Amino acid sequence: MKTRENLWMRPERPARGPKPSFSRSRLTEAAIQIADSEGLDAISMRRLATEIDAGTMSLYRYVSGKDDVIELMIDAVVADYLPVDTALSGDWMTDLRALARHARQTMLRHPWLAPLAATRQQASPNRVRLLDTSLRMVDGLGLGVNEMLTIIGTVFAYVHGFVQSELADAEALRRTGLDLMQWMTLQVPFLQSVVGSGQYPMVARMLTEGGQEYTDIDDRFDYGLERLLEGIAARLPRGEGGSSPAGR
Repeated sequence: MKTRENLWMRPERPARGPKPSFSRSRLTEAAIQIADSEGLDAISMRRLATEIDAGTMSLYRYVSGKDDVIELMIDAVVADYLPVDTALSGDWMTDLRALARHARQTMLRHPWLAPLAATRQQASPNRVRLLDTSLRMVDGLGLGVNEMLTIIGTVFAYVHGFVQSELADAEALRRTGLDLMQWMTLQVPFLQSVVGSGQYPMVARMLTEGGQEYTDIDDRFDYGLERLLEGIAARLPRGEGGSSPAGR
């Protein structure tokens, strides 16, 4: 099995050769700008070299290839999940709520991130900081580390799934010119034609009652997040349930 040394265990700048004309941070910034506007597929070593006005081969003195560049990109943007000056409130639900909201907004600003965020990644400076701070949010709840990691992972799984749905809907809007409500309106005639059989009572109820609440995307995100956090709180050791909805 081929093994790869962690990117952050390697010197950022070559020990030998000409004086560096750029840095990993400059390379990372250029890659993020390309991916934000054109997607990950638009990134290549040749394109990056053009963007930072360097020779293509010179980039390999800083990174081994595109995979390293992507690792740098992910580490750079996940820093926005938890700004460096973030102070924990001491209430685990309040802190996880804020983390989830920051993570969602970061993924929406960088649409290429969501599919990568749930994959296996190298340990890196900002990801280690995020992990440690996340664990401190749920420390003291009477849980073991594995249980704490499961809670954190569950919250992030919710965020990843929600954002993926948002991005898919944005792509559908781009492709069809129809927003979600317009698209759903087009489905109503067919749904009405089948619910008359009486075989789909819940679909009939949806047509009557649905769409009246949580039509705002932020409200829907917060509603699901609250149900998730409340469910976690209900399973904690007695006395460790945490905050009430007033902390929203």
